[in-house]
Amino acid sequence: MEYKISPSLMCMSLIDIRQQLEVLNRRADMLHIDIMDGHYVKNITLSPFFIEQIRPHTPLVLDVHMMVENPSDFIEPIARAGADFICPHAETINRDAFRIINQIRSLGKKVGVVLNPATPVEYIQHYIHLLDKITVMTVDPGYAGQPFIPEMLGKIAQLRDLKQQKGYRYLIEIDGSCNLRTYQDLMSAGAEVLIVGSSGLFTLDSDLDIAWDKMLDQMRQARHAA
Repeated sequence: MEYKISPSLMCMSLIDIRQQLEVLNRRADMLHIDIMDGHYVKNITLSPFFIEQIRPHTPLVLDVHMMVENPSDFIEPIARAGADFICPHAETINRDAFRIINQIRSLGKKVGVVLNPATPVEYIQHYIHLLDKITVMTVDPGYAGQPFIPEMLGKIAQLRDLKQQKGYRYLIEIDGSCNLRTYQDLMSAGAEVLIVGSSGLFTLDSDLDIAWDKMLDQMRQARHAA
């Protein structure tokens, strides 16, 4: 199985953004963009304006992860800015999940949801068949560089089994501590998209091309062992 690789742009060097984006355009499958409002999580990172600024400079799929209290306030600006996937947290939309899913679809975008570590798959059972992607948080949301939560491997396997049994179309994406220590377990559990950040890519070498080659070598070793 081939795995999609989605670098997290909050972990890149914003000083070297043009140079690093040129490397990612050649090598990545998609780009992961975190939007945080300082309320749902304490941190504040990227924004719809950031999406608008990089959209003309990359042909890659832009996957937007919304860590915000009120997703409906952000969906249209994010769509207009050029996102391809719009992915709110399930915990923030269950009071109006179908309305939000329909809103994202009406804007011509793909729909994802994100599950926090403590949120079970059953929380999204009534609309799981409508989703293009499900992101499993393997760390608590809000900050880069946190330790992996191994209990999430069972959740990933549950989503893999449901997808196979029901014929669902969603991609299974992993967000949090995707690196040499976790690749083998994630691949065995059923991960399909790996979001790579500080530990998985950007700190492997100051030259991003060399860092990418090191990451691929680690993934090949994990794939052979899985």
